[in-house]
Amino acid sequence: MAYDETTFRRPGESTGETDPAAYRRRVQLDDTTGNTLDQSLRAPVTAPAEDDGRDRLGVHLGWEVVLLVAAGVLGFLLWRESSAALQRPALDGLLVTGAAIGLITLGAGLSLRAGVPNLAIGPIVLAAEFQFAENGDKGILQALVPALIIAAAGGLIVAVLILVLHVPGWAATLAAALGVITFDQLRVNAVVVQGDWEPTGRAFVLFGGFAVLAVLGAALGAIGPVRRFFGRMRSSGDPAGRRGFAVILPVLVALIGSSVFAAGAGVILAAQSTVPIRPGTGLEWTGIGLGLALLGGTSAYGRRGGIFGTLFAVIALTLFLDYQARRDLQIALFAIAGVVFVAGLIATRIVESYGRLAGAVATQDWNAAPSGGLDSSWSPAMPETWNTPAQPARGDRWDEGPWGATR
Repeated sequence: MAYDETTFRRPGESTGETDPAAYRRRVQLDDTTGNTLDQSLRAPVTAPAEDDGRDRLGVHLGWEVVLLVAAGVLGFLLWRESSAALQRPALDGLLVTGAAIGLITLGAGLSLRAGVPNLAIGPIVLAAEFQFAENGDKGILQALVPALIIAAAGGLIVAVLILVLHVPGWAATLAAALGVITFDQLRVNAVVVQGDWEPTGRAFVLFGGFAVLAVLGAALGAIGPVRRFFGRMRSSGDPAGRRGFAVILPVLVALIGSSVFAAGAGVILAAQSTVPIRPGTGLEWTGIGLGLALLGGTSAYGRRGGIFGTLFAVIALTLFLDYQARRDLQIALFAIAGVVFVAGLIATRIVESYGRLAGAVATQDWNAAPSGGLDSSWSPAMPETWNTPAQPARGDRWDEGPWGATR
């Protein structure tokens, strides 16, 4: 007769399990609904790698009302400071500035939604400004198209790097940002803008285009399957684990699209500028773009976002920038970016805390203790069957016991 060489017992023989956790996973218990379930099913329920994606959209809408009120207050302050600021031609410049900031924010929000925040958008904005300043006299197409192509190629390269090495998006895009900053700082002196293309002549078209993209993109992102598909890079389980082929398209779209948006914003800002473009890092625009995206309701963790939040946040900041310029407050753009970013982090916590349905399942904590130990799945209401006396332990010799003395 065969014996198990490790336990010295016959196949099918009871092990006399005395480990409480191991026994509880085997015992049959009735749950509160009267159904008979294995105890292993009473452990904390875990979500799949991509969570169920259900949200309370009302939390986003409520936050957007707050942003709309803030934009209204800033508009009133600006109007009281100078009523001409909200009338043409000053209004045209305000709309152009809003369109440029809006494109930066769209790029940041797109990359956040896909779980690959693009930290290079600010340096790309500055690089595009230099591209237009140096080549604007050749025509808008010859200045704009190369900037868009180079930005798209850079986004593609970074996306491939992320997909092949499976490294965090922020790390790969930070490396790209350092490379673009090196290109930006090759210029020692400020560059005077060449050419005479004036974006204020198309102010309503530019701002209207941004507004349509913001609302339409957010509406698509509110659709459950689209949101879950686009947010598959959202960290769940082991963050170093590969997400599979399903993340390829979202990562490519997010990084290429965000880079192209940033380049377009840079061209608009340079064309509108009345002063030379000075060397720098451009990271202040990264902070403003990501901060406004967060403030608009896009989660720093990815996937979640509202509908009108990006539009209202951009309008509010555009009004504030014009107001502080007219008041000659001379607030550094880096300081503004920092404040906006902190406010965005607060918005992220609101969205993540109250945007999830009460009955939604929690994602498994990959760093938690193994399930073999005593865990919180046990409750005093469980029958105390595991502590019943065990069978007497046998010796280590296989030939001991009632069947062992058959020589």
